Amino acid sequence: MARTTPANPAHPSHLTLKPGTAWSDTWRRCLTTAPEAFRDDDRVLNLWNGAWRSDGRALPATSPVDGTPIAGPPRLDAATAHRAVRAALDEHRAWRHIPLPERRARVSATLDALTEHRELLALLLVWEIGKPWRLAQADVDRAVDGVRWYVDGIEPMLEGRAPLDGPVSNIASWNYPMSVLVHAMLVQALAGNAVIAKTPTDGGLACLTLASALAAREGIPVTLLSGSGGELSDPLVRAPEIGCVSFVGGRDTGARIATAVTDLGKRHILEQEGLNTWGIWNYSDWPALTAVVPKLFDYGKQRCTAYPRFVVQRDLFADFLAVYLPAVRSLRIGHPLAVEHPGDPLPALDFGPLINAAKAKELADQVAEAIDRGAVPLHRGSLADGRFLPGQGTAAYLPPVTLLNPPPSSPLHHAEPFGPVDTIVLVDTEAELLAAMNASNGALVASLSTDDDATYARLAPQIRAFKTGHGVPRSRGDRDELFGGFGASWRGAFVGGELLVKAVTQGPPGERPPGNFPDYRLMP
Repeated sequence: MARTTPANPAHPSHLTLKPGTAWSDTWRRCLTTAPEAFRDDDRVLNLWNGAWRSDGRALPATSPVDGTPIAGPPRLDAATAHRAVRAALDEHRAWRHIPLPERRARVSATLDALTEHRELLALLLVWEIGKPWRLAQADVDRAVDGVRWYVDGIEPMLEGRAPLDGPVSNIASWNYPMSVLVHAMLVQALAGNAVIAKTPTDGGLACLTLASALAAREGIPVTLLSGSGGELSDPLVRAPEIGCVSFVGGRDTGARIATAVTDLGKRHILEQEGLNTWGIWNYSDWPALTAVVPKLFDYGKQRCTAYPRFVVQRDLFADFLAVYLPAVRSLRIGHPLAVEHPGDPLPALDFGPLINAAKAKELADQVAEAIDRGAVPLHRGSLADGRFLPGQGTAAYLPPVTLLNPPPSSPLHHAEPFGPVDTIVLVDTEAELLAAMNASNGALVASLSTDDDATYARLAPQIRAFKTGHGVPRSRGDRDELFGGFGASWRGAFVGGELLVKAVTQGPPGERPPGNFPDYRLMP
């Protein structure tokens, strides 16, 4: 496979870890900030029944950034988790009667505390899940700003509504602990529910623990548990005490949860993966696309709203490559905390490592297999072009890769890679365009670049994505922007704006919330 030349081959030859950002420094700050939740022996505690507990078996963990040992999850057994869920129901029954002004005050105080410790929360995101500094800060800011919007406007959203009969159980992936998981937890609490969260297995433990500690200090009824899916699935999904299950993750796990909650008639919000696609049809505004391509690689495309597939009109393929390849060659990867001089700001990277070395190897193997079966490699970056500390481990890093026409037998043909791997499919007709853009039976987002407004208006409704952009990327959104998915990418109630509050509260008898359900699909 040909290696490409980086746009800027000049890289510092001697980088160093920015002073004060080491994991040991970060951990000491956690001990100082929330000593109730962290212990000197590098152990993180579980939170249930209003107390931090040293139960559970702590597993070893390493940072994807450079292999540094970090705190691992204290995994509970099912019996202890059931006790925690029963205690959360007691907290829920008390909290639901707390007047709204008091709930608002406590959530607002939590947001003030999160803002005060913004830098530490972001630094934890860097070490635990490999987010570059800019994106880690943005994750914290989106959580705080998003919840403040609900605090300011919650009254009309709750008019005529009541909290659920039991706490909300949150099971979320590791990639957005703050702007997705903590955001949802605080809105659920604001609406009158106690909240339970399972710490993601692959990362985000300490960040989520610190955020939960700050919330618990303000009297928010938070339960935070670590454990394997096998041990915690029954108490966090099937337990009769649970009022709603909120899940963000892959389709396989989501399908199992969907079966359980449907059989039990339980309220649910299940956000699952889908292959988000970007179509190019009768298009000529190439400078606009040039500016977009690098942004689509933020966080190495480890996002549910990433765009890993371009569907390109064959006649436009040469023009597309002329702008795409220089853009992808400009991507900046490396150690998120490596600087040339101690006083330098942290680097502005597009992405750092993937979540772990196993994921990087899995994707590299899928790329190699796809090429063996006929995919054409158009671009493959090199770690030699990245910004790394001398001698640091790079097993979790994967440079950007672009493949043309992955074979149907490859997972890269039909599934979301969740990493910096782009695939391109060429089409000749509008029917082929739509078929290729709908390859995964539903998606969260899509975009179509076409010069003609009428063409967009005609084709966009036939793309099976909850949000479709006209030449611009779509995202999960904040504040009043709604969010959901079509097909297998979403099950249960849609969220975003007032729909998030509606999903975790009870309305009038017979109410049918917008969403994808076994017996109906209702758009907002």
